[in-house]
Amino acid sequence: MKAERAPDSPKQSEPVLRLAGRIAHGFIDSKLTPLVIIAALLLGAFSILETPREEEPQIVVPMLDVFVQMPGASPLEISQRVSLPMEKLLREVPGVEYVYSISRPGVSMLIVRFYVGSKEEDAIIQTYNKLYSNFDRIPPGVSQPIIKVRSINDVPIMALTLWGKNYDSYQLRRIAGETENVLKQLDDVSETSIIGGEPRQARVVLDTQRLAAYGLTPAAVADQLRSSNSRADVGSFARDNHEFKVEAGKFFSRIEDLQQVVVGVHAGRPVYLHDVVEKLEDGPAEPDNYVMFANARGSAEPAASVDYPAVTITLAKRKGTNATIISERVLDKINSLRGYVLPNDLNITVTRNYGETAKDKSNELLKHLLIATLSVTLLIALALGWRESGVVLLAVPVTLALTLAVFYLYGYTLNRVTLFALIFSIGILVDDAIVVVENIVRHFRLPGSHGRPLAEVAVEAVDEVGNPTILATFAVIGAILPMAFVRGLMGPYMRPIPVGASAAMLFSLLVAFVVSPWAALRLLRNYAGEGGHEQHETEGWTTRLYRRLMNPLILDARRRLMFLGGVIVLLLAAVAFVPLKWVRVKMLPFDNKSEFQVIVDMPDGTPLEQTTRVAQALGSYLGQQPEVTNYQIYAGTSGPYNFNGLVRHYFLRRQSNQADIQVNLLSRHDRTAQSHEIARRLRPELDRIAQPFGARIKVAEVPPGPPVLQTLVAEVYGPDYKRQIELAGQIKQIFQQTPGVVDVDWYVEDPQTKYDLKVDLDKAALHGISPADVTRTLQVGLSGASAGLLHDPNSRDDIPIEVRLARPDRSGIQNLENLKLPTASGGQIALREVTNLEQTTIDTSVYRKNLQPVVYVTGDVAGGEESPVYAIMKMSDAIDKIKLADGYVVKQYKGTAMPERTDRLSMKWDGEWHITVEVFRDLGLAFAAVLVLIYVLVVGWFRSFLTPLVIMAPIPLTLVGILPAHALMGAFFTATSMIGFIAGAGIIVRNSIILVDFIELRRSQGMSLEDAVVDAGAVRFRPMLLTAAAVVVGASVILFDPIFQGLALSLMAGEVASTVLSRMAVPVLYYLSQRRHSLPPLHPHSPENVAECETPQCELAHNSL
Repeated sequence: MKAERAPDSPKQSEPVLRLAGRIAHGFIDSKLTPLVIIAALLLGAFSILETPREEEPQIVVPMLDVFVQMPGASPLEISQRVSLPMEKLLREVPGVEYVYSISRPGVSMLIVRFYVGSKEEDAIIQTYNKLYSNFDRIPPGVSQPIIKVRSINDVPIMALTLWGKNYDSYQLRRIAGETENVLKQLDDVSETSIIGGEPRQARVVLDTQRLAAYGLTPAAVADQLRSSNSRADVGSFARDNHEFKVEAGKFFSRIEDLQQVVVGVHAGRPVYLHDVVEKLEDGPAEPDNYVMFANARGSAEPAASVDYPAVTITLAKRKGTNATIISERVLDKINSLRGYVLPNDLNITVTRNYGETAKDKSNELLKHLLIATLSVTLLIALALGWRESGVVLLAVPVTLALTLAVFYLYGYTLNRVTLFALIFSIGILVDDAIVVVENIVRHFRLPGSHGRPLAEVAVEAVDEVGNPTILATFAVIGAILPMAFVRGLMGPYMRPIPVGASAAMLFSLLVAFVVSPWAALRLLRNYAGEGGHEQHETEGWTTRLYRRLMNPLILDARRRLMFLGGVIVLLLAAVAFVPLKWVRVKMLPFDNKSEFQVIVDMPDGTPLEQTTRVAQALGSYLGQQPEVTNYQIYAGTSGPYNFNGLVRHYFLRRQSNQADIQVNLLSRHDRTAQSHEIARRLRPELDRIAQPFGARIKVAEVPPGPPVLQTLVAEVYGPDYKRQIELAGQIKQIFQQTPGVVDVDWYVEDPQTKYDLKVDLDKAALHGISPADVTRTLQVGLSGASAGLLHDPNSRDDIPIEVRLARPDRSGIQNLENLKLPTASGGQIALREVTNLEQTTIDTSVYRKNLQPVVYVTGDVAGGEESPVYAIMKMSDAIDKIKLADGYVVKQYKGTAMPERTDRLSMKWDGEWHITVEVFRDLGLAFAAVLVLIYVLVVGWFRSFLTPLVIMAPIPLTLVGILPAHALMGAFFTATSMIGFIAGAGIIVRNSIILVDFIELRRSQGMSLEDAVVDAGAVRFRPMLLTAAAVVVGASVILFDPIFQGLALSLMAGEVASTVLSRMAVPVLYYLSQRRHSLPPLHPHSPENVAECETPQCELAHNSL
């Protein structure tokens, strides 16, 4: 073989060079090479500057909400008449994964969710097309659908809260309107919204006594006002060679314009609006929500835990833009508005800035990237020499720069996952450069190279190690790339790791063939002609110890069996850490964020003021915590939502019994406790405060990976919705009784009193009153009616004219029954005379998922285990013991499939469990694909079906290090741990290939099997140790990141365990597999190993044996 020719062979002609040699020959003396290096580095710098920065990867999950109204219909009728037909239609749309529906009294809401990664534009067009083309099927009394697209780009990246002791919510709202208008003009700012405050409104408060005196109804007044507040272009006419436009009517532009409006006629004289109103004012609307701000103990500001009225402005960004740049522009603009739009005594607190957190995280990770690069370079300098490390130090930034360019071109953002992919790659990608540099140095030192052109010698050295380097690189890529095919919500979250690492490996291969020879020629000239290899003259003590240990193992069958038995025991003991719960399994651990939310749900029917009072009590406790800087209370409205809130639809929380508390913490640099520890510590006391009020609270942390409805979700299916609710009630009790399960709730409304005024059709007809008259009168009186707008061109917000009864007149059922309606005979009759009052409870909403009725029970996990896996195991046993009337056991679905039949009661575990199953299933399949790919590659190289099994044997041995390391660090075995385990397989196989290849090379040179297996481990110790050390050093910088700690532990501990055990296990297993065979099949040996055999080390090994 050409790779095995003597180093002093005649000058190699260009045509016989293989791919690596030809690439090196083309660039080693080329003037383009330094330009390629500079261009690559500039490309990387450009990518860092231009790639948008975010804290987390953007997960594209097309999602649409569809709203349809059918006033007066019950949830069951809405479900049958509206929700179900729409669900059937939307299930026909290609790419739809789930269709959820909620049928409430008078309204239906559908959530259409497409498969992760579906093209958003296609999903929107197909949904619109399906609904619009079926408008002809809408039943009478049902409104046309309102379709709203939901996207991760809708999530606000900034929240600015306006507050001050001299300002009420009405003033704050008007200032916020002006500020929002200015901020909207900034480039790349997308959706903006104002939360809280009392908008301006023209309020027409009717007096029931006066209305009765003049024989008018609230509906009649509202209709008259609406018809009076009209103006239109009615046409034009031509006269005297001119055309004249004609407009008619009048708009109300001031509140005074309303006073003289004639709303009726009584006893032959006009009745003016001011005759029938209690109050007519242009001012703040009646509060339907309360937003408050308070500084907390962790803030430098005074007056901690004092609640001030507040208004929050939220800003989202356009798709693909840089959150950091936008947030900086917004803050600059706010500063410039001081003094003329924003008063100097008004406080503006930035209560969310994802641009800043993204910048902070990416800068920290870029620093870690630099530390990892320098650490690996220092390691190589100590192992090989300073000049060699210089070559590697040049190769790493060029490789990383090109990988960053791939991220930019691929549309990825600079986020924690993409940057972790690069950090994780550093330890692996230096391998190619090390192999090339080592071989170039060796060739420079060979006596036969003396006097020859160094460029020619370097090209020859690169060509020699080209093929095995390519094979080794593709073995590692084969181990990493299958992880890119993980499905579900977790797929796009983790995909940058295999994509980035695979790209980095490919570029490292190119750089090793293009940049490294060029740099080596200039940095390593002093090695030329040295000869000698003094460093190989004596063996180190570790190598001598290795020989002393291995010789008896190979020669003594009893010791051999004891060793293999010991390895198996170690492996089984390590695996036992999982069932013993010394290592716990979780999808991802919680991250250390600077915020969390407290979601407050009061019993249904609780008034807004009571909800606010409870939220203030909870806020007062939160304000006393040293880690909390400030908090905002949003009662009767939702706070600024995050991606978690987008999936959970927190932005629809607008009921009077609902409140959110946004809690902002000190920066993670200024506190020792992790955010999850803080949330866990505060939860019991928050529960204690909420309990006397009957409030249900949930501490909602920002999830580290994809968001779900809740950590624990039990979906109850069956043939009858009432029976489903009964079973769900029993499951809810099991949730509440299970230790470690917290924040228990269910999607069933509390009993709430409902008054039903049923019209007596006979009596109503006798008096000339229709049921619609009754409904309209009550609707205007209670909820109010719009009479158009007050037309003030200088106002930023619309100014609706609202007609409504006074508060006392609509605060009791008796008052409503006393409302008068005019009769056909000219008299009046009270509502109570034509209606029958029934007191009932409100109908519960009906939920469906993929056409099947479902009841949700939700919960979270806290305490020792922190993982839904173990809570579900406990609760599954309890659910199995539930006695059903029909005598069968509740079937539990623990996979990703929906129940196949609904004629029996059953339940499915969802939430984080669903994603955990999906992720570990797909990672398991990826690992199986990795094993097959590696097996095929190794069979192709060694031309044997048995040898690859020996080579792959060390893969499970990594668990001997991985699981105890997780237990030692108190870390969960997570999805990132699994990724580290799989990625480590490629590196381990690479070392094993070199080890077995060396054994077979020695055997082909005539050495006995016993001597060859011992000698291989001794000679290949240094490169294997260097590879393992590079991986350990490269991964060490991410060891203390909450999310990627598992990845670092798997790589570091797996490498250490595998390097120690595989150096002994592989030779022993190879010896056992080959002792009955004479010689291995001939195949091209790794030139790395051939190179080792050309050194005096070989002779030394022979002599020592």
